[in-house]
Amino acid sequence: MRVIAGVARGRRLTVPGGRDVRPTSDRVREAVFSSLGSMSTVEGARVLDLFAGSGALGIEALSRGAAAATFVDHDRRVIDTIRANLDVTALASQASVVCDDALGYVAAHPEAVDLAFVDPPYAFDAWDELLGRLRAGVVVLESDRPPPLATRFEVLRTKAYGGTVVTIARPA
Repeated sequence: MRVIAGVARGRRLTVPGGRDVRPTSDRVREAVFSSLGSMSTVEGARVLDLFAGSGALGIEALSRGAAAATFVDHDRRVIDTIRANLDVTALASQASVVCDDALGYVAAHPEAVDLAFVDPPYAFDAWDELLGRLRAGVVVLESDRPPPLATRFEVLRTKAYGGTVVTIARPA
């Protein structure tokens, strides 16, 4: 896995081993960032990467000009991988890495961000609670099916990439 574009373009990222982390493929990240670029969403953005895994989505945003990113994951092994990837890309000074549950983090940090990436395990079922607390100008959701957005969000784009469904939305 590598950074697709920006100041860290081409840098290889480490992916934590095991079955619990499902990294977003280069192809899907490239498509997501193409969409975000057409909406002028990334440059200067404050980014939140929930269920961060390898940190690839937030790192890609930083590489493409986001001002800052917060990476949240509950697994200490994953946190170590994110920190290593930030070091390899020389983007650590723009990042904070938090070991916490995503729901707990958004409950304790109600401040808004410009862009949020939400890529939970496919079995995740607390979408309503998480999205009810999340404050973001644009949200990129990744799952194996379209997440239940109710009336709180306006869907901007939805696209399936094999077994992965990516939905880009903003508050209604």
